[in-house]
Amino acid sequence: MKDQNTTMRGIAVSDLVKETGAFKAKGCRLVQIGCTGIGDAYEINYTFDKDYVFETVRITVHDGDVIPSIAEHYWASFIYENEIHDLYGLTVEGMSIDFGGHLFHTAIENPFKNPPEVTKVEKETPAPGPEEGDA
Repeated sequence: MKDQNTTMRGIAVSDLVKETGAFKAKGCRLVQIGCTGIGDAYEINYTFDKDYVFETVRITVHDGDVIPSIAEHYWASFIYENEIHDLYGLTVEGMSIDFGGHLFHTAIENPFKNPPEVTKVEKETPAPGPEEGDA
């Protein structure tokens, strides 16, 4: 098994397209784009690989921020970018294919942005049964 070398660094949203262009110029492939909520913000990680060396850049965005698509360098990023739009309600501008909010059909709009409140229902204790000798 080969050891994997990885690095991660934060970048400004305004540097995202330039940074991904540098990965493309080095011959890196896009491995994944992942988004997660962190309080009132979102972290989006872009991971690239070349020769088993993984590099991740991270941006932090808030509701209302516009995220530039990286489609000019990685055309297939549209699937990740549409997912981020549909599930988190974030705006990604310039996608190579924009499903207009219809990549996923969900019961509630932007389910990862507005997760439903879950109320735990306590299990009822069964009523005691008849005692031996009761008629």
